[in-house]
Amino acid sequence: MSSSYTKPAPNFDLASPSPAYTLASGDKMPIIAYGTFRSAPGEVSVAVLEALKAGYRHLDLAHVYGNEEEIGGALKQAFDEGIVSREELFITGKLWNSDHDVDIVPKAAAHSLKNLGLDYFDLYLIHFPVCWKHTGLSTPSWGASELGTTPLINTWKAMESLVEKGVCRNIGVSNWPMLLMHDLVTQAKIQPACNQIEVHVYYQRESLVNYCLSRNICVTAHTPLGGGLANAETWNTPIPLNDPIILEVAKNHGKCAAQVLLRFLVQRGIVVLPKSMKPERMAQNLDILDFSLTEEEMGKIKALDKYVSYKTNPNPLSAFIGGPDAFT
Repeated sequence: MSSSYTKPAPNFDLASPSPAYTLASGDKMPIIAYGTFRSAPGEVSVAVLEALKAGYRHLDLAHVYGNEEEIGGALKQAFDEGIVSREELFITGKLWNSDHDVDIVPKAAAHSLKNLGLDYFDLYLIHFPVCWKHTGLSTPSWGASELGTTPLINTWKAMESLVEKGVCRNIGVSNWPMLLMHDLVTQAKIQPACNQIEVHVYYQRESLVNYCLSRNICVTAHTPLGGGLANAETWNTPIPLNDPIILEVAKNHGKCAAQVLLRFLVQRGIVVLPKSMKPERMAQNLDILDFSLTEEEMGKIKALDKYVSYKTNPNPLSAFIGGPDAFT
C-alpha cells in the first residue's frame, strides 16, 4: 500500500560551522547543547565554565536538578570574564511537576531566573506531563508526591502568558508522547517550540519525532547516548556505546562511539543534549560536524532500534511511593 507521507527534512544546515535549529519564533537554537542533569554540587559550576570555554552556547537546565544557583554563579563569572555574553547563549529552563498551578507558573519561572541571575529564558519547558500538588518553590516535590488538579492545558496557557510578558522567548514541553502532543497542538494559542524526549539509537521513536518535525516542533534528545555507562552500572542494560555496529562505524570514520551516536541523531534533524564533566569528552561531543554517515551506515544504525526506553532520569511514577496516590 503506497503512502503519501513525506519525511520532514532537517531544519538546520549541518554544513554550517555553527548549525542551529530555527524555531517557529525565528530564534536560533544551537543543535548541540550542554546538559546539567546529575551534576553534583561543587562540580556543576566548573563543568559549565569548561563547557562554555569549549564552545557550547546552548545550556539545558531544570529547577528540579537543584543546581540553578551554582550555575548562576558560573554564568556571572563567564559574563564578567568575557568568556561569553548573555546574547550569545541559548538557555533552556524547565517547570517542575509541583509548579503546574496557574498562579504558580510565573512565580516558578521568576524563582529560577533569580537563581540563575538572568532576565529571561530562551526556552522554558513543562518538564513532565503530570501535575502534582505544589510543595513550595524551593522544595520541588519528589517522594510521597500527590496528584494536583490543574489540567495541562491550563498550565500551558500560563506558559503562553510568560511569552507575552517577555519572560520566556519560546515555550515547549519535555517527555510528552505523541497523543498528548497532538492534544496540545490542537488547543495551544502559541504552538510548542520543542519536545525534549528520550531518543537514541536503541529507542528511535520515529513516529513521535516525525510528528513533531513535520509541525516545526524541535525535537531535543535528552538521552542521546542511550544513558551511557549510568545504564550499564545501574541496571546492567545494554548501551549503544558498546554496540559492535556503532564501534565499527566509529572506527571507519576515526571517531569515537559517542560521536557516531550524536551524528546519527543530528542527521535525523534532532538536537542533541550530551552531558559530561570531562573537558575532553565535552570537546568530543562538539566535534561531530566534520564527518557524515553514509546512507548505508544510517540504515545499519536504524536497524538497531529496540523500541524500548532506556532512560536513566527518574520516572515520575516512582515519586508517588509513600503517598496517597500510590495505589500499588
